[in-house]
Amino acid sequence: MEKEECIKSASEEISKEFITLINAQDLDSLKQLQNLILGRLQDSNAVLSHFNEYSEHCFAEVSADFSRNTRLLKSMKSDLDYIFQKLRNMKAKIISTYPDALPDNTTIQALDQRPDLEMPQ
Repeated sequence: MEKEECIKSASEEISKEFITLINAQDLDSLKQLQNLILGRLQDSNAVLSHFNEYSEHCFAEVSADFSRNTRLLKSMKSDLDYIFQKLRNMKAKIISTYPDALPDNTTIQALDQRPDLEMPQ
């Protein structure tokens, strides 16, 4: 029993000493700063929430256009792939039937004397 009372009185004495170490003005100052930071964080949170709602609204407006244009581009790509495949087949048939009808790469380079504008000089 005496041991418990001794521990209790010692802890009370330590807590009294801690209270004397802490300045009340410093605590009030810290509390005010924490409230100021809390207010700023709440304002930032409100602004971000508004921005998220706005972004969601804008995305809802344009997502249908994006998906429609994506489908269109994929369709155009498959059409162009088909056209170029047909052109390659036609060129192969022409070359097999008439070997001299189309110039080869060396002849094309000799005929084309235009400067290459993409190459630095």
